[in-house]
Amino acid sequence: MTTPLRLFRTASRMTARRTLALAAAATLPLALASCGSLEEEPESEGGGGGGETAEDGGATGSTGGGSGDGPTIVTVPKLTGVSWFNRMEEGVDRYAESTGADAYMQGSGQADANAQVRVLEDLLASGVDALAVVPFQPDAVEQVLGRAMQDDIVVVTHEAPEIENADYDLEAFRNDDYGRNLMDELAERMGEEGQYALMVGSLSSATHMDWVTAAQEHQEENYPDMEMVGDIVETSDDSQIAYERMQELLSAYPDIKGVQGSASTDVVGVGQAVDEAGLSDEVAVVGTSVPNDARAGLENGSIDLITFWDPADAGEAMNVVAQRLLDGEEISEGDDLGVQGYEEVAIDGKVIYGNEAWISVTADNVNEYDF
Repeated sequence: MTTPLRLFRTASRMTARRTLALAAAATLPLALASCGSLEEEPESEGGGGGGETAEDGGATGSTGGGSGDGPTIVTVPKLTGVSWFNRMEEGVDRYAESTGADAYMQGSGQADANAQVRVLEDLLASGVDALAVVPFQPDAVEQVLGRAMQDDIVVVTHEAPEIENADYDLEAFRNDDYGRNLMDELAERMGEEGQYALMVGSLSSATHMDWVTAAQEHQEENYPDMEMVGDIVETSDDSQIAYERMQELLSAYPDIKGVQGSASTDVVGVGQAVDEAGLSDEVAVVGTSVPNDARAGLENGSIDLITFWDPADAGEAMNVVAQRLLDGEEISEGDDLGVQGYEEVAIDGKVIYGNEAWISVTADNVNEYDF
């Protein structure tokens, strides 16, 4: 719940930023006189969530958002430079453009929890008003998000339903249902029998683990002739690692008939390994991804099906929740966030569930999507 103290501190931070901006404007003519015109400066490189990766694991991505007149809301993804979070940034930008808010995305190009923590620490030091975070490892960000909340910064997370230090966590749907659906899709393509493996981006990723745990339990209850082999495979949200792990699985379990991936990059790497081994007709591959990443595999048959929710909608909805909390508003059962898929949300504790159904894509309909 938003407190009067939070509203006071938010107003104070906004006033301080405006004071700094006026001071900077007053000194700008002197700076130009001594340093030359702005046109003489080299054009900077970089940009949005798909920009260059900082060599030291520091922040990459956008550095500004809307008008800068209101509260600053920064979305911090697991990592930048992958299609999933490039798409999420479109939703953040859409929110900034439609509201004039100072909202933008900033993150690390490294698939590393410590790198994400460093980004968050930098943002705390800069005096942001709200954070919308997709944790790479929820337990790794608990401490820094706890400090944010102590400073009365609004914290909204995504894909972290069990996180403690957040005002709310936003989910597109209930994760158990999603995991069970993926297992049904895999079982159908495996003829409901044979060996299969499960992959996650991180063993500490709450949503990924929810999906595969629900999937395995669903398999054991409903598809007794199927067998999970090995441990849950961790891929660090990296298609190359998924490719290498799939090669290892094919070597260790030559009769394997299916793989379920969780990170958006899993099916891409798995599909490549399956295609190179000439096993597209023998091994079923399903999982979460985005069409542009999985398109080649879907078209050549090495990936059977992907499912997803639209990351742009999730990015926009997180910002809507953050702004409402900054404004002192409650989020209630049945509320309409004004974002597709979140028109009638459900509340379970501090988890907000959207009503957006997941999208299923095969080779037959992949060309209907352009992200």
